[in-house]
Amino acid sequence: MPLKYLNKLRDKRVLVVGGTSGMGFAAAEAAVEYGANVVVASSKLEKVQDAIGRLRKSYPEAADRIRGKPVDLSAADVEEQIVALFEFASEGGKHTLDHVIITSGDSFKLTPLSELDSEKIQAVTKVRLVGTLLLAKVSSRYLKSSPTSSLTLTGGVTDARPVPGWVAMGAVGAGQRGITRALAHDMKPIRVNLVCPGFVKTEMIDMFPAEQLQRILTIYKEKALTGTIGTPEDLAEVYLSLMKNEFINGAEVSSDGGYLIS
Repeated sequence: MPLKYLNKLRDKRVLVVGGTSGMGFAAAEAAVEYGANVVVASSKLEKVQDAIGRLRKSYPEAADRIRGKPVDLSAADVEEQIVALFEFASEGGKHTLDHVIITSGDSFKLTPLSELDSEKIQAVTKVRLVGTLLLAKVSSRYLKSSPTSSLTLTGGVTDARPVPGWVAMGAVGAGQRGITRALAHDMKPIRVNLVCPGFVKTEMIDMFPAEQLQRILTIYKEKALTGTIGTPEDLAEVYLSLMKNEFINGAEVSSDGGYLIS
């Protein structure tokens, strides 16, 4: 039986920045399951080591296809760290990469407009916008120059359907959409796409106080047409499709339970 769909990622080289938890880990897990060579990266060495251990435990036969390296997108020497990451992922430039997925994002606090200041705005944008642009810059030198290759960014839905307190994150989301379209031009023929998740059950939700989290979950479930909250595994399917579909470029793919159209 031919396996032309199942084998589409076999032996491909995939780098997942933010791949130690949540949607990034699920995307890395899925890529391993589909036969890819996967490198996971995040800001802390212990998180990278833990993710590698979990992936190798789940897929022992793929242990030699799973590696990782830390990269701190908030550091002063961020570009140097990014170059070191890509050198590691490409084994010193010996191999070109096929796909790069960016899901990284540090914790943030919902801040009313009246309490925003320069420091808080820069804190929200440093990893999600500046880090993303620098990752794109460096990845263009290491990705195979072909429509078979892709860079996939991660945004959200709060810019398209804002709620109080999310003004800074709304700016980030809108920025990600603009960056995606611009990069699709600048990086052609490499494909650049954006995943826009709704509210997803990841470790990131632990940053919210319990009462506030419950309120957010209730509101989101009421507004999502499915009446549900997303899972990392749901989003992994989106990242898989954007890597495998060689005719999708400059696209924004929402996975939000129908939140945006409710």
